[in-house]
Amino acid sequence: MNTALPILLIEDNPMDVDLTRRAFVRHNLTNPLEVLRDGQEALDFFSNWRTTDLPPSVVLLDLKLPKVNGLEVLRTIREHSLLGTVPVVVLTSSSEDVDVHEAYLLGANSYIVKPVDFEKFIDVARQIELYWTVLNIHCSARIRGF
Repeated sequence: MNTALPILLIEDNPMDVDLTRRAFVRHNLTNPLEVLRDGQEALDFFSNWRTTDLPPSVVLLDLKLPKVNGLEVLRTIREHSLLGTVPVVVLTSSSEDVDVHEAYLLGANSYIVKPVDFEKFIDVARQIELYWTVLNIHCSARIRGF
């Protein structure tokens, strides 16, 4: 049984979901990858959160989501009483200054523009996995004893 904290990917593009999965498999990621495909699905996920659920080690969040945009999802995460301290990495195609600025104002821990090249994407995914699931000490995990 895998006891590693899950990584939550909120991404609507099936190709980017597949790239992320392939990148994590290539680097023998032990954390399960949970995928939510639009902003409303993410809001529903957070509103149904139970204290017995394992918190994600990190949320990878696209900003350009259908139904509810990623900035609203980020706002909801930060306001959540149990998940507000979970690291959120914005992983998006937008390099617009206004998006970067707003994401950091809302509490994003990191902002990464998705590389187009597969090998560069693999490298970004490896670095995300290494830092956010191995090196970073997660506040919720320490409090809950995970």
